[in-house]
Amino acid sequence: MVGQPRFTLFGAINGLLLIALAISTVYPVIYILAVSLSDTAFVTQGKVWLWPMGFNLDAYSEVLSDHRIPRAYVNTIFYTALGTFINVLVTAVAAYPLSQRGFFGRKYFMLAIVITMFLNPGIIPNYMIVKELGMINSVWALVIPNAIWTFELIILKSFYENMSTQIREAALIDGASEFRILFNMVIPLSKPALASIGLFYFMGHWNSFFLPMIYLTNQDMYPLQVVLRGMLIFSEGNNSGLVDAAALAPQAMKNATIVLSMIPVLMIYPFAQKYFAKGVMLGSEKG
Repeated sequence: MVGQPRFTLFGAINGLLLIALAISTVYPVIYILAVSLSDTAFVTQGKVWLWPMGFNLDAYSEVLSDHRIPRAYVNTIFYTALGTFINVLVTAVAAYPLSQRGFFGRKYFMLAIVITMFLNPGIIPNYMIVKELGMINSVWALVIPNAIWTFELIILKSFYENMSTQIREAALIDGASEFRILFNMVIPLSKPALASIGLFYFMGHWNSFFLPMIYLTNQDMYPLQVVLRGMLIFSEGNNSGLVDAAALAPQAMKNATIVLSMIPVLMIYPFAQKYFAKGVMLGSEKG
């Protein structure tokens, strides 16, 4: 009958591949959660595969009782919030003039920006610049040098270029300045693109551990990912109070910390996802 789905070999294969992909993506998360909620005896014996065995919250209570984890958690939230705000704001402002065909030197600016994607000065020159600017051991060392990501700038510039020029022209005729057009008209109509690049920036800051390791020497300023990296790599055989405390299994401690680090991402992603769909511009102008 017309309108009813038909069974095809391609559809069956595609469905099986998607199911396998979903399982391979979800299972590690389920396993990590199950280990973090299981009793130490079952974890050390390797009996935990899918469901928690000997359910308890000892690993979480021990992780949160260590002063390093809550402090690192707060640091990560602060770094991520500040960095994402600066990234989105600066990218939105920088992409606007580059999207205007009448902007003087537009092609040369874009060429210089694109070159940075292929020619990177390296870690040592970047470190020397940050040091000379006096930003070592400060939050600004994590957010200012990476205020704009080239790929996200190009994405937002392309989105601006696809917007109707009639709105801007009408606003200019009414006497609106470029800043007012940008902040009162262009940015509100660019929520899908801003949400997309904002999520990329958020994930980049939240998962960042290399730059904090380079620019931060004060352990009290370490973000969660640096502390987690130390647990995952150096905990066994080293002086890690988290692993030795309460004779808990190292796997349970590590996985509990990983679960805690995933919570903000799992909370924010559903709210940002709704802006990914295109079509926000439909109906924004008449005629």
